[in-house]
Amino acid sequence: MNIRLTPLLAVSSIFILSCSSGVEDPFTKTTVPVIGKVTVDGQEPGGSIQIKCFNKGETDQEHPTVSGGFTKKDGSFELSTYTTGDGLPVGDYTLTFVWKKLDLMTRSYGGPDKLKKRYDDPKKSKIEVSVKESEAPIDMGVIELKTK
Repeated sequence: MNIRLTPLLAVSSIFILSCSSGVEDPFTKTTVPVIGKVTVDGQEPGGSIQIKCFNKGETDQEHPTVSGGFTKKDGSFELSTYTTGDGLPVGDYTLTFVWKKLDLMTRSYGGPDKLKKRYDDPKKSKIEVSVKESEAPIDMGVIELKTK
């Protein structure tokens, strides 16, 4: 019986070691934290506004990234790529904003856009951030959105 378990234990040990937190994906890009705050018509939104980040440069076809986040009720946000709040890889980005209903019970985000699709198109959005290699977070300050 022990003879059969030995190969299984060896394979399990290798798998566990390869999944340890000390091993990093070789294709993970360095990120810089990006924070800010969103207001809507001069007020805190009181709900989750979805933020998506679109790289203005060439997309890495082999190892693409998806970055974005959601505002908190007070409008504050931190953008993420790999883990919560880790930031964005170096590059120039256009940001889009969509404000729908976040249902925590069903884990869905839907309904009409309360911003009336004013900020949902990366080709039309004028909200941008340039990320350079840095250890300090980038603070985008207050981004003022309007519904009217």
